[in-house]
Amino acid sequence: MPTLTVEGVGPFEVSADQRLVLALTDVAKVDQLHACGGKARCTTCRVEFVDGEPQNITVAEKDLLAARGLSGVRLSCQILCDHDMTVRCISRLEGSGRADAGARPADTIEPAPVTWVEK
Repeated sequence: MPTLTVEGVGPFEVSADQRLVLALTDVAKVDQLHACGGKARCTTCRVEFVDGEPQNITVAEKDLLAARGLSGVRLSCQILCDHDMTVRCISRLEGSGRADAGARPADTIEPAPVTWVEK
């Protein structure tokens, strides 16, 4: 099982097919934002990688990050925990002013069809 290390929170064993956003909320118990429900529409689920950044990216994530002019961050809703990784959570409910983190993301990456490209 891969190890997800969340900076300031700790290491956690996670399932290799689990979405990072769900590993953060369900396993690490981080109040990670995901306002669009994990559909690569809003960028509220962004994280910074300290180590183990995936070399592949979904087309939906790549396009949204480019459209928003964001670099140095990734969308946790578009990443699988298929290897060891260390992340810094930079988009959390606490202090956001939002009423809630967002609708629970599905267990599988959306939007379908999921198309992977090199980062």
